[in-house]
Amino acid sequence: MPHIDVGNDAPGILSLMRFRPETAGPLNELAEILLRSPGSLSRGERELIATYVSRGNGCEFCTGSHAALAGRQLEGGREAVRRVVEDHDFSGLTDKLVALLTIADLVRQGGRAVTHEAVAAAREAGATDVEIHDTVLIAAAFCMYNRYVDGLASVPPTDPAVYEQSAKLIVEHGYGAVSRGGG
Repeated sequence: MPHIDVGNDAPGILSLMRFRPETAGPLNELAEILLRSPGSLSRGERELIATYVSRGNGCEFCTGSHAALAGRQLEGGREAVRRVVEDHDFSGLTDKLVALLTIADLVRQGGRAVTHEAVAAAREAGATDVEIHDTVLIAAAFCMYNRYVDGLASVPPTDPAVYEQSAKLIVEHGYGAVSRGGG
């Protein structure tokens, strides 16, 4: 049961965004920029970083949501995502993505956990400063999103198909489409 009455029965962060649409706009805009804007990391890779951080934080809703999004956009689909977040099996990933996931997990533990060695390893694996920056920001943002969802005890969907429906809508129309009631 949620800690506050949000006045709707939407699942997870969607209920909170519909409760406070004035905060939903900036939160969706940040997600849109971090996860969907043009960049050298694919959308699937960025969604995988968000999923990995969310899983590490134990946020059921964000893990399910972003695993569905990563699965739709990452080579290897949902099975590749499952291997990474559940089994910590990084086979099939580039050395660069493994190094960036390592940095993301360090950020999840605490910003100061990120070491010069972890950044150097990412650079050695081919990561650019922009990719390192964006990985840190995605991880930090998802710590915030995870704490927002879980801090207000929002309710995740009981039907796993809800994640897939939302992912389809977001892939096609962006993050704002779901919070506006499109999913």
